[in-house]
Amino acid sequence: MAQTAGRRTPFDEVYDQPDPRAFFGSLGRLGYQTPHHAQPVFRRLAAAQARSGPVTVADLCCSYGISAALLNHHLTFEDLYARYTSPQILGLTTIELIRRDRDFYTAYRRENAVPVVGLDIAAAAIDYALAVGLLDAGFAENLETGAASAGLLRAVRPVSLITVTGGVSFLTARTFRQLLRAAAQPVWVAAFVLRTGSYKPIADALAEHGLITEVNPERTTEQRRFTDPDEQRYAVAAVRAAGADPTGKETAGSYHTAVHLSRPPQDLAMPYASLIADADPVREVG
Repeated sequence: MAQTAGRRTPFDEVYDQPDPRAFFGSLGRLGYQTPHHAQPVFRRLAAAQARSGPVTVADLCCSYGISAALLNHHLTFEDLYARYTSPQILGLTTIELIRRDRDFYTAYRRENAVPVVGLDIAAAAIDYALAVGLLDAGFAENLETGAASAGLLRAVRPVSLITVTGGVSFLTARTFRQLLRAAAQPVWVAAFVLRTGSYKPIADALAEHGLITEVNPERTTEQRRFTDPDEQRYAVAAVRAAGADPTGKETAGSYHTAVHLSRPPQDLAMPYASLIADADPVREVG
């Protein structure tokens, strides 16, 4: 895997495979864990919204439907790592894996599962997530370079919660504006954002739609370990350039994210801290 000086290491080769085994194998070696941290947060947000009506989630940069798997199933991220790196699973063809995964996810489906619409530029990843039932609708579209399709606009109309775990670095206000204009109601946006860049342009765009963004910059979670010293030097410098302190976080060897939560003013009575509080998922599957 090539390292480009002065930037993050690209993992392009694992994001658009026919199934997620390469994704878990490559990123697992670096301790990638953002979906683990996001699972209790997204479940808490969906539960809070469910008190006032039906919930539909749009997951941006959804990849293989991992956030949907953790939101809607009695599974943890550790369970998924174990499954997709096991010798028994590695020996299957993609067709065989999809058949098994369809039964696997059906068996562990939560009773309070909510519809999830997935958006990603990786068509193969979207196809997998649809084939195994993790997404109710999926779209391989790039809203940074083009307009959303009519099908996508219809699918996001009932959305009440937009989630992002790993793609904010590749997104701008253009993507969010298209989705928010299509939504039939005010939405919440929950994004795990790397500290190496600024979320302000996106937060400003969300504010145009009446959403107020909250973040606790001191409350961060690890994303993954750095691939090498060059990547760490890049991250430390980028965090400092963004006006944050990398001490004890990026200087300790890993990328860190902060959770940005954007909501309409009428929903701010539920404190940010209670919705984003640390809570590791209970291990539900052996």
